[in-house]
Amino acid sequence: MGKNNISFILHKPQLSENIGLCARAIKNFDFKKLTLINPKPTFPNDKILATSVGAKDIILKSKVYNELEQAVSDVDIVIATSARFRNKNIKHIELEDLKKINFNKRIAFLFGSEASGLSNNEISYANYTLQIPSNPKFRSLNLSHSLIIIAQLVFSLNQNKTKNFKKSNKVKRASKKEIQSTVNLCVKNLEEINFFKPEEKKPIMLENLRNIFYKMDLSDKETRILSSVFASLGKKR
Repeated sequence: MGKNNISFILHKPQLSENIGLCARAIKNFDFKKLTLINPKPTFPNDKILATSVGAKDIILKSKVYNELEQAVSDVDIVIATSARFRNKNIKHIELEDLKKINFNKRIAFLFGSEASGLSNNEISYANYTLQIPSNPKFRSLNLSHSLIIIAQLVFSLNQNKTKNFKKSNKVKRASKKEIQSTVNLCVKNLEEINFFKPEEKKPIMLENLRNIFYKMDLSDKETRILSSVFASLGKKR
């Protein structure tokens, strides 16, 4: 497992203390990468640095983006955490299933804001959703607590490496950036034929479309084929 392959994404975090505590948890388990999407507090600030307690380097090296799509473009697998089961056609996994994940890939764990968690739109960028077992009458976990549970488990998996199924070295898994490019080309062609009707349903249609592409284990060759197909269909019109 390459620890540099693993990142932790905080989507619209609300509290400086939680950002600092998340950075501390990341360093506790020897990971390096923290990414933030539209943090509410000024970033970085003194409270974030103070609560990170020795993880200042994680804070200062973190990346900040305006959009989730930018943050996952160079990631192979996105695992979104959620306190509730989603009625979406996406793979739902449990903590024990993390041992089946190939951590030699570029993995990102996605966490929602303290106020509202992750929306279905944000979940649509993920390959899996992960629910941490907790009291069914009180499922909501603090952001930093959720992160530290996952970071500790992934750290322990690194101490007890498991074998993955073999796959041909000639097959290269498509990156999120390649998949996004394919999705964007598909969407462009659909927009040109006024596919998204009625207009108010377009956001949910886009969510479902992303779900279809992101849950598939596409190779880079397959994304190129699909992109060629969509480009050819556009030319035919």
